[in-house]
Amino acid sequence: MDTAENGRRAESRVAQRIRELIVEGELPPGTRVAEAGIAERLGVSRTPVRNALPALASEGLLEPAGKRGYAVRNFTTEDSYKATEIRCVLEGYAARELAARSDRGAIVGELREVLREGDGIFAKGHVVKDDEQSYAHMNGRFHDLIVGGARDPLLKDLVQRVYSVPFVAPNVVAFKRVPLDEIYPVLVSGHHQHHAIVDAIEAGQPDIAESLMRGHSSPARRSLGLEGGNVEGTVAEINQ
Repeated sequence: MDTAENGRRAESRVAQRIRELIVEGELPPGTRVAEAGIAERLGVSRTPVRNALPALASEGLLEPAGKRGYAVRNFTTEDSYKATEIRCVLEGYAARELAARSDRGAIVGELREVLREGDGIFAKGHVVKDDEQSYAHMNGRFHDLIVGGARDPLLKDLVQRVYSVPFVAPNVVAFKRVPLDEIYPVLVSGHHQHHAIVDAIEAGQPDIAESLMRGHSSPARRSLGLEGGNVEGTVAEINQ
């Protein structure tokens, strides 16, 4: 593995640890997130922290504070719940558009590769903490391919705006929020939906592809602990 790849993996691990600190309430809303303090807390150098903070800001977890600093954004689980619903409506439209395209074959081929990655993650019959990054990459890639495959710049912009709400982007996962034995069947169910969505797209069935993609919101909410109507309070409070 080359140096650049090692660096990206380090940044991903650091971003995930900061994400967990926010979710668990150890970094409450409004807290300034200083490079030096976080680096010392996590036992890493400042470089991966410096590179992780803008990524977390793009996810909506942090917001600019001062000239070059960041603070934990104040948001509620209701924000994330509603934005996840909107996300799936927009992605449903994207799936519909992709399924109607005559040149969808190349995208379908890439989606099939992503499905095989997911199959590999779930093949052992359970998930472990180390699967978190692999699942996040796979899920993010799946959704990106469908949104990009619609070839609609306005749609892509709207989807990215929704993704900026905390815990809404499909490549954002937090296994600590739900016990691993409980999250496994949720993720497997979602992945089975992935297969059905790709089947509909490949078969050129826009109505079915859109319906399946819009119905995909339930696994997304459940995997982040947003299911069941209990959407009041902050994201940190849902774990208490």
